[in-house]
Amino acid sequence: MSEMIRVSGKTLEDAITNATISLGVTSDSIVYTIIEHESKGFLGIGAKDAVIEVRVKNEADYEAEKLKIKAEEDAARAAQEAADKAAAEEENAAQAAAEEMISRETEETADVSEEAASNAAQTEETAEEAAEETEEYAEEIPRKRTREIKPLEDPSEAIAKAEGFLRDVYQAMGMDVELISTYDGEVLNVQMNGDDMGILIGKRGQTLDSLQYLVSLVVNKESPTYVRVKLDTENYRDRRKATLENLAKNIAVKVKKNRQTVYLEPMNPYERRIIHSALQSDPFVTTYSEGEEPNRKVVVALKKDADLDALERKYGEKRGRGGYRNSRGRGGRNDRRGSRRQDRDAFNEAADIIEPVEIPDTLTESFEETSSEE
Repeated sequence: MSEMIRVSGKTLEDAITNATISLGVTSDSIVYTIIEHESKGFLGIGAKDAVIEVRVKNEADYEAEKLKIKAEEDAARAAQEAADKAAAEEENAAQAAAEEMISRETEETADVSEEAASNAAQTEETAEEAAEETEEYAEEIPRKRTREIKPLEDPSEAIAKAEGFLRDVYQAMGMDVELISTYDGEVLNVQMNGDDMGILIGKRGQTLDSLQYLVSLVVNKESPTYVRVKLDTENYRDRRKATLENLAKNIAVKVKKNRQTVYLEPMNPYERRIIHSALQSDPFVTTYSEGEEPNRKVVVALKKDADLDALERKYGEKRGRGGYRNSRGRGGRNDRRGSRRQDRDAFNEAADIIEPVEIPDTLTESFEETSSEE
C-alpha cells in the first residue's frame, strides 16, 4: 500500500495540486482524505489552510473504480428499462382511456339525439340549431352501440347492478349514502341521500356526471337493450337547470341593452339545450353553438331582423359606449348628464332669440378706468 502524506494549501484545489507535485503524479492517480477545510477567518484573522492526506492509487483502488463504474452503468440501464416499461404502460393506459372516452361520447351522442328529439315545442330557429348541434356531435364520434333503447320488462336486475356498484364506491370512500332507485319506463333514476353530498356533485356537477357515466357502463354491460341512467342528489339537476335558465335570461337582457354578442362558458350538450330552450321564444335574441367538444359553447346574439324600435321603447336609447339610456329612469349619472345636456340646449335656444344690446361708451370708459386703478 502506498505511503500516505499530509499536504496543505489555501484551498482544497491548491492542496490537491501541491500533492500531485509532491508525488509526481496526475490528480486522477491519487486518493485523498480531507482533514480540515480551509477557513477565511474574520478580516483575514484566524485564516486556516485546507489540509488533506494523500496517497497514490494502487491496483485495488483501480479495481474498485471499475466495479463502481459497472454498478453505475447497470443501475442506469435498469432505470432506463423501468422508464421504457412505464412509458409503454402509460401509452397502453392512455389508449384504453381514449377508447373508453370514445365509448362514453358515443353513448352521450345517443342521449343527445334522443333528448333533442323531445324538444319539438321549440321554435323553428332553435329547433334547427339543436338538430345541427346533435348532427355535428354525432359525426365526430362513430357510433359503436347498436343496442335498442326500449322499456325493460323487469328493471330489478338493472337496479341491483346500479346500487351494487354505487355501494362499493361509497364504501371505498367511507360514505354512508341511502339509495332510492325508480324506473319510469325510459330512465333508471337513482336518488342519493346522505351527508356531505357536495363531494359527489363536484364542481358544476362534473363528479356526478362521471359517476353517472360509470353506473351506465355497469348497468348496460352485457345487456341486450340500452338503459339510460340518471343520478341525482339534493335535487341538483333541477337546481342546475333553474340556474342555467336564469343565466340565459340575464344574458339576454345584457345583449338587448348593449347590442353586443355574449359567449358563454363551454357546456355539455344537455346544458346547452337548456339555454337554447330558455331563449327560444325571445323576439329580440337568438342562440347558437360554436366550437368543438369539449369546448363547444353557446352564443347569445341580437337577431338580425329584431325590431329595434320596439327594443328602444322597451330598454331605452342605445348609449354611445354601449348599452341603453332609459329616459324613464330616475337618478344616476346618465340622468344627470341628460339634465345638463337639456340645460345647455335650452341656453343655446334662448341665446338665439336674445337680441344684442349696445353698451354706452361712457360706461365702457368708466369700467376701463376702474380696472386700471385696481
